[in-house]
Amino acid sequence: MTSLDSVLDKDGVRLTVEDAVATVTLTNPDKRNAQSPALWRALAQAGRSLPGNVRVVVLRGEGKSFSAGLDRQAFTPEGFDGEPSFLDLARGSDEELDAVIAEYQEGFTWWRRSDIVTIAAVQGHAIGAGFQLALACDLRVVAQDVQFAMRETGLGLVPDLTGTYPLVSLVGYARALEICATGRFVHAEEAERTGLANLVVPADELDSAVRDLAGALLAAPRDAVIETKALLQGVGERSYEEQRTAERAAQARRLRDLAGIGD
Repeated sequence: MTSLDSVLDKDGVRLTVEDAVATVTLTNPDKRNAQSPALWRALAQAGRSLPGNVRVVVLRGEGKSFSAGLDRQAFTPEGFDGEPSFLDLARGSDEELDAVIAEYQEGFTWWRRSDIVTIAAVQGHAIGAGFQLALACDLRVVAQDVQFAMRETGLGLVPDLTGTYPLVSLVGYARALEICATGRFVHAEEAERTGLANLVVPADELDSAVRDLAGALLAAPRDAVIETKALLQGVGERSYEEQRTAERAAQARRLRDLAGIGD
């Protein structure tokens, strides 16, 4: 018998844990899970709150949309209650503005930790910050009605929530530029064909497909998955020969571990 424990529930983010699988849910479907600085801080807190036994983290959004992106209230003079408006932030120094954006990004960075594998379950709209949040995860399983779009450029802004790096890594520079500069929708077929989506399923099969994928990820020994993920993440920073060396070192650690021999 497994138990489902609620670890965090605040500011539109709920974190629950069931054995080795954690689920982070965006919980404001009436606003299509629009995002705010408070939500970004809650996402960062969710990452810090993961129990040590968690191996897979699923990210999902309640309702018909994964996330429609930044709440437009951010652009009003009053902004959000208890928060400086974006207009007020723009009047600050470069150092102050950099520090604020860096804090916002913390909700998007922990998803690629080497000790976990993260899966975004995406249905409906994933726009702007919603697209970037899906890109923050290692894997994406999407419903057939998915609509990705990067709308920041059309608003006179740039994607600044860590989405540019994974987008270029997945689809290449030219397509990434075209997607961002035009703000057009990327639908399920293109997402799967270009590598944005690992799997496309009917909307009513999204949850079961994610459960199956999580189960498959849990079937392999944890340390082997961690070492493999670290190897793959480092490819872009290493030469071919450096990658060969990294593979040998990682395999030596695994063999010694399996044989019960310490370093």
